[in-house]
Amino acid sequence: MPITSDEALRALFDHETIAVVGCSATEGKAAHDIPAYMQRHGYRVIPVNPFHDEILGETAYDSLEDVEADIDLVDVFRPSAEAGDIVDDAIDRAESRGDIEAVWLQLGIRDDEAGARAEAAGLDYVQDTCFKVEHSRLVG
Repeated sequence: MPITSDEALRALFDHETIAVVGCSATEGKAAHDIPAYMQRHGYRVIPVNPFHDEILGETAYDSLEDVEADIDLVDVFRPSAEAGDIVDDAIDRAESRGDIEAVWLQLGIRDDEAGARAEAAGLDYVQDTCFKVEHSRLVG
């Protein structure tokens, strides 16, 4: 079951390093503005986008596997049809490196089956929920 309670969501905001899959270099797009918001609030944002070398002043990586730093949370800005593969990549990395603790699918992105796999692997899972909206509401 995806996380929906305020208490559980609030706990996810303690994670410090967030890999943003589908992070955009285009200002005005949610996939750019929300990660920029995260940076302004002290999070380390690691962009995952194979079409850019740098986004928001950070090196952009082609995939989660390519990210050298430890990742606490994976935030997904890709269509629902791609979410399952991204979740599977996060599970694989969590199992091999032990660093990823949660996967967050942004507003409008859902995959219940991927969520069940993530939870079975011990990862916290949020879907169809905006990080910025919930952070603003619960943390300020």
